[in-house]
Amino acid sequence: MNSILRFFVIGIVLALIVTIWDGFFILPEGQQAVVTQFGAPVGNPVVDAGLHLKTPFVQDVALFSKKIMIWDGDPNQIPTKDKTFVYIDVTARWRISDALRFLQAVNNEIRAQTILDDIIDSSARDLVNKNDLVEIIRSSDWVPGESSKDAELEDKITLGRDKMEDMILKTASQATPKYGIELVDVMFKRVNYIEKVSLKVYQRMISERKRIAAEKRSFGEGQKAEILGKVQRELKLVTSEATQKAQQIRGEADAEATKIYADAYSKDPEFYAFMKTLESYETTFGKNTKLVISSDSEFYKYINKLK
Repeated sequence: MNSILRFFVIGIVLALIVTIWDGFFILPEGQQAVVTQFGAPVGNPVVDAGLHLKTPFVQDVALFSKKIMIWDGDPNQIPTKDKTFVYIDVTARWRISDALRFLQAVNNEIRAQTILDDIIDSSARDLVNKNDLVEIIRSSDWVPGESSKDAELEDKITLGRDKMEDMILKTASQATPKYGIELVDVMFKRVNYIEKVSLKVYQRMISERKRIAAEKRSFGEGQKAEILGKVQRELKLVTSEATQKAQQIRGEADAEATKIYADAYSKDPEFYAFMKTLESYETTFGKNTKLVISSDSEFYKYINKLK
């Protein structure tokens, strides 16, 4: 009898322990919970971390994250308003704003990703269809360059990529609250041309770079010609000044030499004449030189005196 009573008491204690254990749940930080009873939600969502009560064995707890999560859609081929087909890859951040509504309408994060696929993809497709390609690839604060092509693009830009992202977020956000979902932001992760268009774009880019290179080379040749012309002018100026200076020095030297010769000649004309005649003899006579002159020639005067 005592053994039966002992087992009965132990069973009651164990039942109480299990009941108490199942009557509490701990909500981790960064999580939110919805208490359900036979699958139906009971009360408001629990958002404060810590220890909470629930009815044992009857009620269950569904946990959902409060953190911001990433939605990453598949790239879609979409035509723009100017009939250019592009691959648009969009990404977004979202969170569960109403756990109760999320449980009732969505139930889990996998299905939430599928719902966001439909909402965000359709919003992005509609907006891309209504705008030209340049609106997607240029930001609203983009400043064009100096080329005429950039100037044309500037006239077409009315929104820009960042404003289009805001418009997609605004449109998509109108459909998500009924699912207990809040969109934080939407961004274009990548915009690519389809292969056929890409080849044309690459060819256009190559032609544009060749044109720019030709302009740079032409500008460089012009600068080179200008520099060489300046160098030639400076060289001619320096050469002319040097020639003028040399001629001036040479003229002054010749004048000085002439003055010295004149002074020397004026001091002894006969000696000067004699020296000049000897110099002419030296340059005139050689080993086999024969000279026929008259006896009264000035050239013969000093030779005649030697006899």
